[in-house]
Amino acid sequence: MKNLSSQSDEDFKTQISRLTEIGIALSAELHLDVLLEKIVHYARELTSADGGTLYLLSDNQLQGKIAQNDTLGIYQGGATGEPITVPTVPLEKSSVSAYAALMEKTVKIDDVYDSDEFDFTGPKRFDASRNYRTRSMLVVPMKNHEGSVIGVLLLSNAMDAETGEVTVFPDAVVNLIEALASQAAVAIINASLIEETKALFESLITVLAVAVDAKSKYTGNHVQRVAQFNLMLAQAINEAGEKPFADVHFSQEELEEMRIAGWLHDVGKVTTPVWVMDKATKLESLFDRTELIQTRFGLIRRNLEIQTLEKKLAHLQNGGNAEELFQIGGALKAQLEELDEELQFLIQCNQPGEFMEDAKLERLHQIARKTYIEEGEEKPYLTKDELHNLSIRKGTLTEEEFQVMRDHVVWTIKMLAQIPFTKHLENVPLYAGQHHERLDGTGYPYGLKMEDLPLQSRILALADFYESLTAKDRPYKVPMPTEVALSILQNEADAGKIDSDILDLMIRECVHEKFERAYDAQKKETSENIEL
Repeated sequence: MKNLSSQSDEDFKTQISRLTEIGIALSAELHLDVLLEKIVHYARELTSADGGTLYLLSDNQLQGKIAQNDTLGIYQGGATGEPITVPTVPLEKSSVSAYAALMEKTVKIDDVYDSDEFDFTGPKRFDASRNYRTRSMLVVPMKNHEGSVIGVLLLSNAMDAETGEVTVFPDAVVNLIEALASQAAVAIINASLIEETKALFESLITVLAVAVDAKSKYTGNHVQRVAQFNLMLAQAINEAGEKPFADVHFSQEELEEMRIAGWLHDVGKVTTPVWVMDKATKLESLFDRTELIQTRFGLIRRNLEIQTLEKKLAHLQNGGNAEELFQIGGALKAQLEELDEELQFLIQCNQPGEFMEDAKLERLHQIARKTYIEEGEEKPYLTKDELHNLSIRKGTLTEEEFQVMRDHVVWTIKMLAQIPFTKHLENVPLYAGQHHERLDGTGYPYGLKMEDLPLQSRILALADFYESLTAKDRPYKVPMPTEVALSILQNEADAGKIDSDILDLMIRECVHEKFERAYDAQKKETSENIEL
């Protein structure tokens, strides 16, 4: 760049044109860290400055966000990953940066070592430690659209493009940088608002997940694990270098969409009763009704004992002998043993299992047909509802309760339809609402088939299925070994229900093993932080 002190009208037009280009570039940058870096970079470009520092006003002080210096090779803050070492500046007029912010005016200094207007102890100390010499300085306040100062842009050591020597910042450049500072302030506010909106959205997602977690800690764990595994599967597909995924590549926006869908896929469970969602035994509702059956069998036991005592008394009154009394007692003992055995059988039937045999089901019905007398009324050993629940062949849910569980997907779709997702997240309700669909049309809620299900939905469906099988914290089932879960998934893939290509990639690349290691490490770190 030419020395601005001797620039021609053509040079000035070029600078204005470049300023316009820079303004457009800044307004298009939505990531705050990257934006702040670009502001300092462009400001240094326009002024041939060797160094540049950007401060933002926060908590009544100026906090350094970006520091750059070509000669010293310093590039800190922003998206560089390098921590910012620039000290925080109190809002005191002795500091040139604070003065520019407080007085809302630009300060131009030709040589900081010849200036006694401000305290330059900090820059001089910096120079001494780096064998550097700060001379010229241009400090410009950044004002938002309301005219309020939001930060300060400090440029140091203007460089002569022809000689490479440090020179002063020419007056001609001041208006240019003030215009850039104004554009930068507007861009910063816009980027900040976007990041705040994203943060708010993330908070809402967390709130929804916490709401599910508050109802059921099991479902809360499930949501987190599915969201993480779903994203790992998508990333594995991105990294696949061979068919059928060689030409598939999810963008960062698409990955974000899938991540959010994973977090929200079960949000509809806030409408599902806890006793259905976490039903640990077949008789559980608001409480485990085994206690009612135990109480009832205790009443039946007492009735049998009373009936036996009445028989013995009548037998004695009729002159019965001891042997007959012994037989009556023996009959009671057999009845009570049978009653106890039946109760234990019912308690066993109450526990979830993989399959109830026909013989057990028949015996259950035999017990249910038995009756006893209570307050002169004949009543069955088991109520219709108890028999209905105990007759569940697999798991703990009746068909009616399964439907209640399935309805959570419908509610997920309805709830997410109320959220005005931005364009790059518009498919979140679609993916979240299809995680129980199956490729052969046997899934729910709509019975969609392969051609109706995008790859993202099929990935989430597999992530949800795998986690459900391998979860170690469900109250209604014992933990399933990984090899058994993989066998079940393979059977489902062979039957055309889940995507076999995704499953093959998962197994080949050991994505599930990497996920479990990452999740365990995350859980351990969280536990250690809590202990601290």
